[in-house]
Amino acid sequence: MFNITESNIRLLIFLGALLFFLILELLVPYRSNSVSKFKRWINNLSMTLFNSIIITLIFSAAIVNTALYAQSQQLGLLNILEIPTWLKVLVTVAFMDLIIYIWHLLNHEMPFLWRFHRVHHSDLNMDVSTATRFHVVELVISAVIKISIIFFLGAGPLGVMIFEGTLVLCAQFSHSSLKVPRWFETLYWILFVPPSMHRIHHSVVIKERDTNYGTIFSFWDRILGTLLTRVSQDKIRIGIGAYAKPEKLNVHQLLVMPFTRQVK
Repeated sequence: MFNITESNIRLLIFLGALLFFLILELLVPYRSNSVSKFKRWINNLSMTLFNSIIITLIFSAAIVNTALYAQSQQLGLLNILEIPTWLKVLVTVAFMDLIIYIWHLLNHEMPFLWRFHRVHHSDLNMDVSTATRFHVVELVISAVIKISIIFFLGAGPLGVMIFEGTLVLCAQFSHSSLKVPRWFETLYWILFVPPSMHRIHHSVVIKERDTNYGTIFSFWDRILGTLLTRVSQDKIRIGIGAYAKPEKLNVHQLLVMPFTRQVK
């Protein structure tokens, strides 16, 4: 019988949204592909499979189990405060998204971290599969940061599960090569991150790339001065200038990329 666990729920959300956005991209694409979508998907999903095996071996259910432990031992700020559960969940999602925003910014500003994060940005087209394209070392460090924040905050398992599920959905939507009505994106952008906002972040132009770090909420960029909006979407070229050849971006090359020469 299928065991309903946090890991299984997250997997179902991931696979369901991946298929949903892929179908929409094929039906109403934002732009034509400049390189083979099939080959990119093979590379990106192969990276995802490799990462999933490693992360599962190291952190199997560790994030939610940390939340369960913090709750049972009454550890962290939220277990000190007498506030309703719904507010604890809201604080958990907002605070953890802020930490992810800061972590994302540091991945661009610190040369050591950028070595790993450039694997994500080296994708020559941006679509829903790009949301899965990360180096395993970056994911390991990210998991350690999440576990530390759960201890500090005293986040409960419900808040953590909602955050993780929302993070996956928002990342997949913001990376999707999907033609979204302008009125919807304008309204959505008030609080959240639409594809047009994140497309700027994947530009080869460094001054454009080093903006728009939000994943769930757009207001962190607005509050902290990293929001960029006035960029012609049709003129955005995706990727990193030094990695313009698709034949140099296969899985084995992506895995060793952080250990090659430094590229901004």
